[in-house]
Amino acid sequence: MKILVTGGAGFIASHLSDHLVSNGHEVIVADNLSSGLLEHVNYGAKFYNLNINDDKLEKVIAREKPEIIYHFAAQVNVARSQQEPGLDADNNIAGTLKILSHALKYQTSKVIFASSAAVYGDPLYLPLDEPHPANPVSFYGLSKYTAERYIRMYNLLFGLKYNILRFANVYGPRQQAAGDGGVIAQFVSRYARGENIIVQGNGEQTRDFIYVGDVVAACSNALYLGDNQTFNISTGKAVPINELWELLNSLNKCQAQPLYVPRREGDIMHSRLDNRKAGKILLWKPRISLSEGLERTLRFFREKQAGLL
Repeated sequence: MKILVTGGAGFIASHLSDHLVSNGHEVIVADNLSSGLLEHVNYGAKFYNLNINDDKLEKVIAREKPEIIYHFAAQVNVARSQQEPGLDADNNIAGTLKILSHALKYQTSKVIFASSAAVYGDPLYLPLDEPHPANPVSFYGLSKYTAERYIRMYNLLFGLKYNILRFANVYGPRQQAAGDGGVIAQFVSRYARGENIIVQGNGEQTRDFIYVGDVVAACSNALYLGDNQTFNISTGKAVPINELWELLNSLNKCQAQPLYVPRREGDIMHSRLDNRKAGKILLWKPRISLSEGLERTLRFFREKQAGLL
């Protein structure tokens, strides 16, 4: 099957591209390398260096005619979305509209969209299931939810098939610690450099941490299952940030103490997603424990720090 992966040089999408190539698919990657790395693009994939808003993308889709599009390219920095909402909307809303338009024009059969738990905002109840009202508290969450609505409308009006996958807090090898790279990437990177970690807020906030390999498995199952559905992709477990750094201390056999700083704007206090729908329809469940996932991630950052990667 011929598959286009937008943002395919990025964290999650590069792992997905590896998986697709290894399973015999013909993979095309489109990425402008603004945050992704060329070294993460699988050698078996065809690579185009361009932005999803670039007019050249239509020419690529017209030439390649992908049967499936995994749409991961996005502005994912929550803090930047608060500072530059126009830039965020241009990437996450206008960019998605272009993908949908090209997909329809060149007869792509299905678009699989990487969304986020950020669409829910402050929870009315936990765990958050897919029918929970969307009430984002950041421009990033708003842009992701708006993109979701456009995707559903393209299905309603034009019959374009889709999957929407709302990811919890994804972590693992290749995640960037800079910018909005995720708390685990930031913690592990600082541990690998022998530096104290920084905790935003009091550390009692909770997150649902899911390993990138489990996310890739869910994305892979969505290729064939669950048309025109929205799914939470998560572990269903809430982990306090203080518990996270204590677990990292244990894995590192050290007694480092964190530096607490004010919680950033746009962050919610608690998040935990109900993943039962994905289990029933996508026939998927997470398999990597937090401890095992952290060990794999620590190993990656240490090898990178030592110049072995």
